[in-house]
Amino acid sequence: MAVAAFPDPDLDPSRWVPLRYLNFFRLVIAGLFLVAGSELQLGHEAPKVLIAVAFAYIAAVLTLGFPDAARRIGLDRLIMLQVVIDIAVLATIMWASGGYRSGIPVLMMVILAGAGLVAQGRAVLFFASLATVVVLAENSWRFFSGRSSADFLQVGFVCIGFFGIAIVARLLALRAKANESLATLRGVALAKQQAVNERIIRDMQDGVLVLGADGRVRQANPSAALLLGVDSLEGRLLAELDESFSDFRVRCATADGALQRMRASGKLLRCRAVGAGEDREGDGGEWGGSEGDTLVYLTDFEEILQRMQQMKLAALGRLTASMAHEIRNPLSAVMQAAELLTEEKRADVQVRLVRIINDNARRIERMVRDVLALGRREEALPEALALAPFVATVIEESTLGGAAERDVFRVEIPARATLGIDRAHLHQILDNLVANARRYCSGQPGSVRLFAVDEGGRTALHVLDDGPGIDAAERLRVFEPFFTTHPKGTGLGLYIARELAEANGATLELADNAPGAHFVLTGRTQP
Repeated sequence: MAVAAFPDPDLDPSRWVPLRYLNFFRLVIAGLFLVAGSELQLGHEAPKVLIAVAFAYIAAVLTLGFPDAARRIGLDRLIMLQVVIDIAVLATIMWASGGYRSGIPVLMMVILAGAGLVAQGRAVLFFASLATVVVLAENSWRFFSGRSSADFLQVGFVCIGFFGIAIVARLLALRAKANESLATLRGVALAKQQAVNERIIRDMQDGVLVLGADGRVRQANPSAALLLGVDSLEGRLLAELDESFSDFRVRCATADGALQRMRASGKLLRCRAVGAGEDREGDGGEWGGSEGDTLVYLTDFEEILQRMQQMKLAALGRLTASMAHEIRNPLSAVMQAAELLTEEKRADVQVRLVRIINDNARRIERMVRDVLALGRREEALPEALALAPFVATVIEESTLGGAAERDVFRVEIPARATLGIDRAHLHQILDNLVANARRYCSGQPGSVRLFAVDEGGRTALHVLDDGPGIDAAERLRVFEPFFTTHPKGTGLGLYIARELAEANGATLELADNAPGAHFVLTGRTQP
């Protein structure tokens, strides 16, 4: 039969499928020629020729319409043979039906359009040329034999149409094939991406649920069932698994979600719910929720707490080791000075030894005070502080040497500048920054500058000096605990200052500056 229901898998479907429909069209046309040729005013000049050609055409269509013919002959040769037979049959019927005025050239246009969809290369131009030659030859034969012929200009326009239709059909076929190839490549890439995403979702430790509008679980990964303490989730109402989920859409729909203890598993879970249509790229796939669905993310919060506790214990261990190392030096000096004090009889030497004991004791006390300040991170009570008077107060408290010492600082802070931060924390941060700048600056008037910059809802307070600055190798370590270049420093000042800044939602950074140091404290203008 002309239309094969099961084409050979080796055949190109982009060409074989339209060829099947073209064969079906050929079979219909051949049947019309045979059954209704006389009613269509065809073959009136040679009726027997019409019947013979129609039978031959049906036989050719039935013979060449199976995939076996394409496999034996080759698809390109088969298309070439079929189109040549089409043009030859239509040219013969046109000759037997009175020439150009029979309307057969219109059928040739249809055949050329179909050939443009299935043929390749310059074959479509060959078919258009062949159709043009036979139409012009038939009309010329009628003209020279004295029969009724058509106007050659009209025939020429139709022949030009042959080429136009063949070329346009070929271009459309190329465009369709390119789009099909692109869609295939994207489909393969999408399938791979979906496989990766599904593998990630299956293996991730957090639970993921897709809920329908009625609260019924549509999809869930294995971690979700494990966290909820059930064997299977699909098709079950989440509220039936645990009553705490009855109003989860309200409680868990925030950015941070909500904490709740599961009845079945006994785990403390962090639950976060978002609409399935929110913040999606529209890639679909097995895990693509539809509109009205809800994505629920479940995280084992007890595990997070355990990790945080382990990190705190590890940090405490490092801090304790560092504290023991840092306290050992001044404590050794105190003990040695105390031993010498018991043996020394001279008053001036005793005074010097007592001063050594007091200096090292104060050093130990300062170190302990700085460590205790780390525990006050949770006590931040931010308020909108006017920077200009606050900075002036800090400088005045740190410069007890008079006007000459205060002239070292140059303050350029607008009166309207504010910073949302805890008062005690800002005082400790500024006291550390100002002390460091005063220690390393040249001591000339204006050698330490403090100025503020408004950054649109945030205020940046700059503290810079004209001292030697910080070496490139030390820039990455200035905020490390117990790192100091000063012989009497504890190495906790900048570390604590940055910790206190972060406790208030601010940042303390070391900016580029030459030759001195440049620190920037940036925070909100309002708490």
